[in-house]
Amino acid sequence: MRKIIHIDMDAFYASVEQRDFPAYRGKPLVVGGPPDTRGVVATASYEARQYGIHSAMPCSRAVKLCPHALFVFPRFDAYKAVSNSIRQIFSRYTDMIEPLSLDEAYLDVTTDKQGIGSAIEIARQIKDAIRTELQLTASAGVSINKFVAKIASDMDKPDGLTFIGPSRVERFMEQLPVEKFFGVGKVTAAKMRQLQLFTGADIKRMAEMDLVRLFGKSGRFYYRIVRGIDDRAVQPERELKSLAVEDTFHKDLDQLSAMENELDKIAAKLAGRLTNRKLKGRTVTLKIKFSDFRTVTRSHSLPYYTDAFDEIIATVHQSLQVVVAEDRMPIRLLGIAMSNFDRVNLASSQLKLF
Repeated sequence: MRKIIHIDMDAFYASVEQRDFPAYRGKPLVVGGPPDTRGVVATASYEARQYGIHSAMPCSRAVKLCPHALFVFPRFDAYKAVSNSIRQIFSRYTDMIEPLSLDEAYLDVTTDKQGIGSAIEIARQIKDAIRTELQLTASAGVSINKFVAKIASDMDKPDGLTFIGPSRVERFMEQLPVEKFFGVGKVTAAKMRQLQLFTGADIKRMAEMDLVRLFGKSGRFYYRIVRGIDDRAVQPERELKSLAVEDTFHKDLDQLSAMENELDKIAAKLAGRLTNRKLKGRTVTLKIKFSDFRTVTRSHSLPYYTDAFDEIIATVHQSLQVVVAEDRMPIRLLGIAMSNFDRVNLASSQLKLF
């Protein structure tokens, strides 16, 4: 039986800002840019969350909820440096570390370097080290699989430590609201409610074939996870699937020339990142979000691998012209992604999240 820990930093970006700048401490802080921009909240401090502010909320909405909140731009270099220090703490106990983002990761401590043996004690020591060495807090979930450990880490935030032992897992899953299940978004949750499926116990009463018929491949996952079955291993190296750059504009763009100028800037950033990571891809994807929040993507696969700005921009300009000719709605966001990488060189160019 595996011993899995999920570590999730508490309000990570905002906590780093409050640590580094004493004037921000104890005040509602929003990381994500000025409130008069088209940006969104990256992270809100717990003081700001008391007003209903949360991640991915438009900054314009956040300032209405809390007019006296402080807004600051993200400092990603600082967050990456702290994240690297957190990773070093993890590595004292195990090399089986699967980063999910800068502020959370899975750890498999079934066999730990220090021979401690107790996943709960390891999680406690990691939390203590993060607090003592980095002056930050983290929440931890401990269980026998990734799914339950991740849910557990969110149960007692901030600075929590929740253990769901083997004998409790199935009962825990029965009581879990369906909205907490992996892959259950607003649409799927609404469909489940229409079917009178409100908790794991409701799902557990259904036959596997019925769940698959209703929810496709996810139905098989629901059938297994509600019984506490999650065989996914902690994977220290996650294969990079794509690399993307996008930008949301302060004012909607309604002229093709302005759109192409912004795409040039985005493509230059993407080409630079590809070159820095020694990555070349074949599939270029243009992302467009209109002023009415509709999003469209257009992908084009080249017959060769590239990281060249000229080749990327020629591809997305062509796609943009087609989309704009079909839909004259102003544009609020543009993005470019490269995928389908050269697998020969990919192994030595994995994206390091810590």
